[in-house]
Amino acid sequence: SGDTLYLLAIRYNTTVEAIMAANPGINPNNLQIGQVICIPGAAVPPPPTCPVGTFSYTIKSGDTLYQLAITYNTTVEAIMAVNPGINPNNLQIGQVICIPRGGTPVPPCDGFYYTVRPGDTLFSIAAAFNVPLSALMAANPGVDPNNLQIGQQICIPKVMPPPISCPGGTVYTVRENDNLGTILLRFNLSYMDLQAANPNVDLDMLKPGQQLCIMPHQERGCPCPRGTMEYTIVRGDIPHDGATVVALARKFNTSVSELMKINPNLAPGDFVVGKVICVPHHKNYPSA
Repeated sequence: SGDTLYLLAIRYNTTVEAIMAANPGINPNNLQIGQVICIPGAAVPPPPTCPVGTFSYTIKSGDTLYQLAITYNTTVEAIMAVNPGINPNNLQIGQVICIPRGGTPVPPCDGFYYTVRPGDTLFSIAAAFNVPLSALMAANPGVDPNNLQIGQQICIPKVMPPPISCPGGTVYTVRENDNLGTILLRFNLSYMDLQAANPNVDLDMLKPGQQLCIMPHQERGCPCPRGTMEYTIVRGDIPHDGATVVALARKFNTSVSELMKINPNLAPGDFVVGKVICVPHHKNYPSA
């Protein structure tokens, strides 16, 4: 359904005239579903003879000249130069093209890959991941810093940060998917504990590889901040798995990170029956 001689000619790499010549009497304006017609064999062009310094490559599903240029450490322009007449927007599966041999092989990425987004620059990427610009450029020798492409893969190298001072505590390296709440839960710390031990760190903007000083928990007195109210923990707040902070955050429609921040003096282990804590002040909140 929906077939036309024009579409069939494109699909099978031939022409309308050639199909009509192979099917005398066919009415191109009245094709019938189930009608059997002959499709002349399209002439398959011989594979190109690749010049010295290049090699032949057979196009696979999903290939683009941009991806091939990155994979083989060359440029789209260089590929097009050795394939005159190639249409970069109409690569065919099975098509054989020539790929220039890259100069310096791209070193393996010892960190992780980041996909370039609109507005990104190498400088902004380096700042976002706390990596020296020189280290970022060294890990991406084939990347033109003045011509980043949206969707381009950039290697973010592992950079060993200078050791932080943490007398009496332990140094923890932030992992992928860590956030303020998960770290406070893991080490049974209060927000004030972590902030006091890391005064120059923005705890809301933690990044993988960042180092934190972990000191033992010390409970301190602290009034409830504006926009919150006092709440006394009852037995029904304690779940079977003991994750009271998680259950209370869910009960008061907030996150673990936010609940810990409005109770900056408390560690997760302090949330016990009878403890007075601060919770978000909502008009409609669950009853105890």
